Amino acid sequence: MAFILDPSAPPPAVGAAGGNGDLVKDSSTATFMADVIEASMEVPVIVDFWAPWCGPCKTLGPALEKAVRLAGGLVRLVKINVDENQDLAAQMNVRSVPSVFGFRQGRPVDGFAGAVPESQIKSFIERLTGGAKPPLEEALDMAREALDAGDAASASQVFAEILAHDPAHPGAVAGMIRCLVATGDLKEARQAVSRLPDALAANGEVAAAISALDLAEQASGAGDVGAFKGRLDANPDDHQARLDLAMALYAEGRAEAAIEELLELIRRDRAWNEEAGRKQLVKLFDALGPAHPLTAAGRRRLSSILFS
Repeated sequence: MAFILDPSAPPPAVGAAGGNGDLVKDSSTATFMADVIEASMEVPVIVDFWAPWCGPCKTLGPALEKAVRLAGGLVRLVKINVDENQDLAAQMNVRSVPSVFGFRQGRPVDGFAGAVPESQIKSFIERLTGGAKPPLEEALDMAREALDAGDAASASQVFAEILAHDPAHPGAVAGMIRCLVATGDLKEARQAVSRLPDALAANGEVAAAISALDLAEQASGAGDVGAFKGRLDANPDDHQARLDLAMALYAEGRAEAAIEELLELIRRDRAWNEEAGRKQLVKLFDALGPAHPLTAAGRRRLSSILFS
């Protein structure tokens, strides 16, 4: 499976192929009625009042454009330069910039002032659109379902399409890493991880996918399950053998049995080798993902052992 990840690559420009034309546009007092009032009868419109001399505007503007582009047509963005449209700014009672309004059915229904983080922009758009999922998010769900069903090939195609629109989409980056792990392309997965910016690699979903890669690399060199069981039969307190057995079981796809051995290791000696058992178990939970039934049950049992 060939995969080249370049999170530094810019997303497609607004108006490029893909149906994003007219999602973001400059407007004025003369065209405000058509661009905002009439347009918002069909789809919610975000109006960004900004100025060339405004520092926060230079941060918020690109963030708004990115969010609107990722919404895939669920919402549009209209930009108004207050210096060139002072009468309109006064009518909208704009007292500072940036000031943002959300229009729906011809009326302003929401808004905020000042630069805000991307998470708040996302929530703002969700309120305007009634929580409708953008096409990229629907595609992400579809790809995850395919991967969970064991169809890594189909999942990787969808993840790749998402990355073509947003090269640094955490969910798609994590999904592609997991696809590479699922197909045994560990070298390519590690190369992809090495190219990730630190901030993206630290994202929770991406970090969990990296944990899955770490475990897969460890498991690829795991020994024979029977040999480790033999060592434990001779000495149940051979903690290294139990840790190695857990990895050998995981390599065979027996995650539940691997969790059992790691829990037993922690129960016998939680401090052994700088808590190696607990650290490996947490990594396994990360690899499985927080929604996996084994993760939820395993975490409860781990807490019971640690706090008993």
